[in-house]
Amino acid sequence: MNAAGVTSPGAEDSRRRARPAAVVVVALSALAVCVLSFVALDAMSTKQVMHPPVHAGLSTTPGSYLGVYAEGVPTSYAGVTEFARATGVRPRLVVYYSGWLEPFRTGFAVTATKHGAVPLVQINPTDVSLAAIASGQYDAYLASYARAVRVYHHPVILSFGHEMNASWYSWGYRYTSPAVFVAAWRHIVTLFRALGARNVTWLWTVNVIKAQHGRFPSPARWWPGRSYVNWIGIDGYYLKPSWQFVPVFGPTVAAVRELTSDPILIAETSATPAASQPAKIADLFAGIHMYGLLGFVWFDSVASHDYRIQGSTAIAAFRRGARTYSYPES
Repeated sequence: MNAAGVTSPGAEDSRRRARPAAVVVVALSALAVCVLSFVALDAMSTKQVMHPPVHAGLSTTPGSYLGVYAEGVPTSYAGVTEFARATGVRPRLVVYYSGWLEPFRTGFAVTATKHGAVPLVQINPTDVSLAAIASGQYDAYLASYARAVRVYHHPVILSFGHEMNASWYSWGYRYTSPAVFVAAWRHIVTLFRALGARNVTWLWTVNVIKAQHGRFPSPARWWPGRSYVNWIGIDGYYLKPSWQFVPVFGPTVAAVRELTSDPILIAETSATPAASQPAKIADLFAGIHMYGLLGFVWFDSVASHDYRIQGSTAIAAFRRGARTYSYPES
């Protein structure tokens, strides 16, 4: 997430056992097949990205999405259910943060679908070499993930290395170059498409560049190219009563529009109670309409601040805003 720094741990190792010398030739043959397979994947994908990206075909109508990150996901859906009960609004997007080498949470995704929501996964390559990802060293993990997503069959939104233009993550600008990030992003998308995971909407998520508590680089250097991205995500928060949608998000929207006309989702946001939460909720909905954005994901959790929606006035503001979406209430 944002400066709050919430990540989701997770790691699994795949191990292969060496065989006796009698089968060395067979092993070498298998290795050759694997190498040729990945060469074939790259060749297929090189042709593929010359065309408009193929993805899940989710609606791109402005004001279509209200989403939530709730405590306890993806282990439990209870936090999402409680958010829907408290606000009277059923989330259409449900987010969870996935550690590197963590498998796709099919069970959680199935539950989200049953509740009318699309799972949005923020994959975090914490302390992992993005150069190694780009060179194919993690292809076994990525291929397994891609197959699980493909078998799930329903729409999935995937984001990799969010807020890369900020400084707090290991894949951020202080630790990983934009060129290496782009190479890793393209490699992941290429592999997923070659393996037939066409139900993915690829969300390229950046941090706001002119937050009133600091400035961050323009995301242009991290842009993978239009063939590798479907939607844009922007993360930003309201921390003070004086903060407004236009100065917080407007400069980043303008910077993104210099790169692409892809739909934009505010992929992570909230307002602290100290920031006058009801007024900021109203401002958030107004900003979504003003800029014609897809919608937003509310970060309903405690991290560096308490971002949970609190009090009847804030809840009422959320319900009023949802009605301006013509959004179905629960």
